[in-house]
Amino acid sequence: MGHDVTLFASGDSVTSAKLEAVWPKAIRLDPSVKDWGAAYARMLELVLRRADEFDVIHFHIDYFPFSLFSRQPTPHVTTLHGRLDLPEFAQVYNLFPHVPVVSISDSQRRPLPRLGWVRTVLHGIPEDLLTPQPVKQEYFAFLGRISPEKGLDKAIRIAAQSGVKLKVAAKIDKADESYFNETIKPLLSADHVEFIGEINDAQKPAFLGGARALLFPIDWPEPFGLVMIEAMACGTPVIAFDRGSVPEVVEDGLTGFIVRNEAEAVTAAGKLDTLSRGRVRRRFETRWTARRMAEDYVDVYELLSSSYGAKLRAVGD
Repeated sequence: MGHDVTLFASGDSVTSAKLEAVWPKAIRLDPSVKDWGAAYARMLELVLRRADEFDVIHFHIDYFPFSLFSRQPTPHVTTLHGRLDLPEFAQVYNLFPHVPVVSISDSQRRPLPRLGWVRTVLHGIPEDLLTPQPVKQEYFAFLGRISPEKGLDKAIRIAAQSGVKLKVAAKIDKADESYFNETIKPLLSADHVEFIGEINDAQKPAFLGGARALLFPIDWPEPFGLVMIEAMACGTPVIAFDRGSVPEVVEDGLTGFIVRNEAEAVTAAGKLDTLSRGRVRRRFETRWTARRMAEDYVDVYELLSSSYGAKLRAVGD
């Protein structure tokens, strides 16, 4: 949008902003890093030393900047990306009720409604990153991370009861390896399941575009669920469980179906022909582009730089 942006991130980041590398490579992919907190501590100090160069500082690292940056004058805001319903989070966040924060869905706020919420900014992705493909839709898709709360076991059962093949493109984090080996791996041998593994953005259009629907049978308070709008970008409707942000993202009967259990998901699968894939894509273009998200964030930055923003900072001080 024409603004001068400096990004403090890993050295392997790909960005059009001015990159300030605070670590050589992404710490998730760097086996030499044993304590990721050290990389965070270094980044925060480097940002603080240059804070007066910026109009607004925007953080994406949870509560880590709160103490340090609430004691300096440059406006700052933090987008909270994860779940907030764990009891230890309340013990930390409640110490900083006036630090400005942004939610990625209204439902994300429920466990901590008294934080310094400035606005909800729903996610967006580049309009042309993922697009509909001229392919036949012959299977259901599951995309994301394999963990208990993501419900892959449910997706496998829903596909089986619907008589539809399920293709699984998902990664397995170290924390979930035992769950995968004990619970999910035995289910992957079913005739109707094809496990692909983790895929990148270039592979997603074909994968999602060839799906009759994305199955999203989550069992946790999902803060947003980016995969849902990735599917919509490809014109693919979403069948999702009514948890967390789902009602804010999926428009029931338009871009997919919101269900409460596996039986309702099977019923919804039988109604997919009533949805228009072209209309799903058009709704994506209206609601879920990176441009819309950027405009929303510029509104937040302007608010923080205004007299209201000055009052927020004064209260915080």
